[in-house]
Amino acid sequence: QAQLAESGGGLVQAGGSLGLSCVASGRAARTYAMGWFRQAPGKEREFVATITYSGASTFYTDSVKGRFTISRDNAKNTVYLQMSNLKPEDTAVYYCATYPSYSSLLKYEYDYAGQGTQVTVSS
Repeated sequence: QAQLAESGGGLVQAGGSLGLSCVASGRAARTYAMGWFRQAPGKEREFVATITYSGASTFYTDSVKGRFTISRDNAKNTVYLQMSNLKPEDTAVYYCATYPSYSSLLKYEYDYAGQGTQVTVSS
């Protein structure tokens, strides 16, 4: 079995900060990369950020570069997303996901995803 459990979502004012965590277990615990994607109501799923297992490589969508930081602690099987200078357009459900290979990462094809955590940014 594989499980991903996100936490840390909530309501924050524009310009504020919020941190998300995702704990992986089972088959999801060790994988090529982990990351976050989000989905806002009425919008398509959007890739946010990923980090390889070693932590050596990170990828961000342009809209969050300089504001979001992804990191991981392999000893805790946990990936984090620190979000700062949040904007109302960051409002979405944020999902943690795992990517089994470099090619899957390039295509944003995850194999496991969590249930999601709501992030709401008020203006």
